[in-house]
Amino acid sequence: MRTKTESLGASAAGASDAAFVAFTDVEKSYGGMVFAVRDLNLTVGRGEFLTFLGPSGSGKTTTLNMLAGFERPTRGTITLDGKPVDRLPPYQRNIGMVFQNYALFPHMSVAENVAFPLSVRRRPKPETEARVRRALEMVRLEQFGDRRPAQLSGGQQQRVALARAMVFEPSLVLMDEPLGALDKKLREHMQIELKQLHDSLGITIIYVTHDQSEALTMSDRVAVFESGTVVQIGTPDALYNEPASAFVANFIGENNTLEGVVEHSDGARCVIALPGGSKIAAQAVGIGAAGTPALVAVRPERIALGSASDTRGNRLPGTITGRIYLGDHFRLLVEIDNGAVMTVKIGPEQVHQSEAVTLVWSPDECRAFPATGHIDEIAKPGRFK
Repeated sequence: MRTKTESLGASAAGASDAAFVAFTDVEKSYGGMVFAVRDLNLTVGRGEFLTFLGPSGSGKTTTLNMLAGFERPTRGTITLDGKPVDRLPPYQRNIGMVFQNYALFPHMSVAENVAFPLSVRRRPKPETEARVRRALEMVRLEQFGDRRPAQLSGGQQQRVALARAMVFEPSLVLMDEPLGALDKKLREHMQIELKQLHDSLGITIIYVTHDQSEALTMSDRVAVFESGTVVQIGTPDALYNEPASAFVANFIGENNTLEGVVEHSDGARCVIALPGGSKIAAQAVGIGAAGTPALVAVRPERIALGSASDTRGNRLPGTITGRIYLGDHFRLLVEIDNGAVMTVKIGPEQVHQSEAVTLVWSPDECRAFPATGHIDEIAKPGRFK
């Protein structure tokens, strides 16, 4: 439960509203031909941490920029706290912004950087000093006010940028890949700090990233973008365990994807015939008629090593072609009879020397989707962010 605090951002705390931010029929096109965002209908609750997740070119940053005021929608409306903002200039929207490169002024001290939004708003000096002090305390940098940005670590600069975004008590904070420039260990540490700060202040945050582990770690909900549209929105748990499409299944977390043909389906369950003769029973998600192509997705940690006589659920014989030690688990590469290579995650105690194995998993732990051709498009760079 989030608590209202005396610190900065307390004005944004409180119970979740159904539509603190709302995009209604929003589109962004260039020349009326190329669409960066299309048919966007999305709401964000007050105090929510919502992440826009997707590959390059999916429209997530364009959507954030339209909300910030840096881009104007071609069609549709954007409201903030019930008021239209899509025609307001950025400085009238009361939105804080944190960028990937932090955008700190190198010739200013930390305190002067944090005070900048208040100076342009012509706040009195005593008020400015008090707010800057509270903002630096909030990010635990109260002893660094006199330093220049170049004298700080990457993580400390990120905190300064966050303090500057929060110092004027915005109703909403937007973050565009703010941790992208940090190394892996520091990035993971800052993810925890950002989430703790969000929980303690109750502020509304919309966060943009292409890093799916970052989205799963920090978010209340995640909106997955593909080709300018939101293809699924939900909690991290729902997106990971109940992906609505092959694209989401492969973009969120790690998945084994097997190509095959629908043998039969009753709407809820289906059987997919793989090249080579093996058959897989799976949950059916939008599966077509018998004979149509399909993709089966099963996560590496859902697969176990069984015996040749094991009759549990799905069974695929295979040969181990690689073992990768990752400390708390091994990652096995297993080639099945049709030549496809599957990844399996097992504990160190399960490793044995035999190369011949049988992979087993429950039909409840894999999903089958229509083969749409989008899987190969995931890694392709797009024209828009």
